[in-house]
Amino acid sequence: MSLAPRLDLRQAQSLVMTPQLQQAIKLLALSNLELEGFLAEELEQNPLLATGSDEPGATASDATVAEAAPAAPTGETATADELVRAGDAAADAPLDIDYDGETFHQDSAADRAGSGLDLSDGAAAGERPDFDSIAADAPNLADHLLQQAGEMLDGRDLMIARHIVDLIDDAGYVVGLDELAARLDVADAAIERVLTVIQGFDPTGVGARSLAECIALQAREADRYDPAMACMIDHLDLLARGQIAQLRRMCDVDEEDFADMVRELRGYDPKPGLRYGGERAAPIVPDLFVTRTRAGWAIELNHATLPRLLIDRRYHAELVAGADDKAGKAWLADRLASANWLIKALDQRQRTIVRVATELVKQQEGFFRNGVAHLKPMTLRAVADAIGMHESTVSRVTSNKYLACDRGLYELKYFFSSGVPSGDGEAASAEAVKSHIGRMIAGEGQDVLSDDKLVDLLKAKGFDIARRTVAKYREAMGLGSSVQRRRKKALE
Repeated sequence: MSLAPRLDLRQAQSLVMTPQLQQAIKLLALSNLELEGFLAEELEQNPLLATGSDEPGATASDATVAEAAPAAPTGETATADELVRAGDAAADAPLDIDYDGETFHQDSAADRAGSGLDLSDGAAAGERPDFDSIAADAPNLADHLLQQAGEMLDGRDLMIARHIVDLIDDAGYVVGLDELAARLDVADAAIERVLTVIQGFDPTGVGARSLAECIALQAREADRYDPAMACMIDHLDLLARGQIAQLRRMCDVDEEDFADMVRELRGYDPKPGLRYGGERAAPIVPDLFVTRTRAGWAIELNHATLPRLLIDRRYHAELVAGADDKAGKAWLADRLASANWLIKALDQRQRTIVRVATELVKQQEGFFRNGVAHLKPMTLRAVADAIGMHESTVSRVTSNKYLACDRGLYELKYFFSSGVPSGDGEAASAEAVKSHIGRMIAGEGQDVLSDDKLVDLLKAKGFDIARRTVAKYREAMGLGSSVQRRRKKALE
């Protein structure tokens, strides 16, 4: 073997992801609202991009996506002959309108005539939506407490109160109070004195260090903190375990008084701070609409959350005419190519989403017709093979996207679940089994069903499922065991 240096020529193949391909993959995984934010950044960076306008005064000649065909005459200005030549003779019959048909796009039930969303002055005041309350920000717990502290405390006590408020979580409980005295170099008695003042603030029960203290503060406020109630609050663990007889003997009350105490206890709020704390939950906006038509199922993207992106050809021509150096012209060419690629990527994204959603509705037609009990097990690979795409592409399409139909709003991932053997030879979806379990427990009445009994009932319905699987599904739905449900019914 020669150890001397030499030059070799080799040929190899490799897969390289270009920036454009990376951008297309990124767009595929974004929801409509996330895509709107991404496009806002692109509009700032690329002067050739513009958003379309639906205003009557807007012109399409200034910004076009591509070489468009001559626009067909509209029904307001064109004659019947022109409409026939343009292939749109149906537009000449403006009176033959079916508002319940497929002529008009309806994003939701509110778009349908007579949907019940009446904003007219004739509607009752209590039935009209209060848009001011919808838009108003929820009050913040810390600000609410600091405002009360500023009215009742001053000087060093107000400084201590501000630090205590910082330690109160969203539920209204104080966390980490033991280290506050050393950190502020004050006596423990000062901390306790200020904490007592804060515990008298609204909402009642705020500033507690434990659940028992929180309930006790509310009982004192309601003037119900007698020795019997104090004993019950000190032994909440016995009440949680359902040891009613032992707890009633400790409280030294009869059954009627004990029932009144439990009823009073249920009226207290274990997390009083939640009515003020936390951020407002962002509303979920559907990315797709699935509606049932005479011809089948219609799948449509929610264009209300998708801005119409255009290329300003006229502005590009002006910039090219004014560019004197090669660097400027090269930059404009790069911006134009980037804009063209972005629009093509957006078009491909929409087509891919619609293809995946169409196959999803096709395979889960039983759900859209009859409900969750008819949901079938489905995998990403099954959808990918049906539409000729890669499994990772389907995974990106179904991430963070929601579908609105007559049965409600669902995440696309909801329709993909594992299968459970059934008696008819076809596997049933795990969500369908959960639905059956939930309905059985909801209708059990005083005869509480054990997991073994649920297994027998499910087998009678054709579901071959083990007891441990029933317990897993029940716990996933937040339903307690038969013992816990029986104790709860006894307390009720």
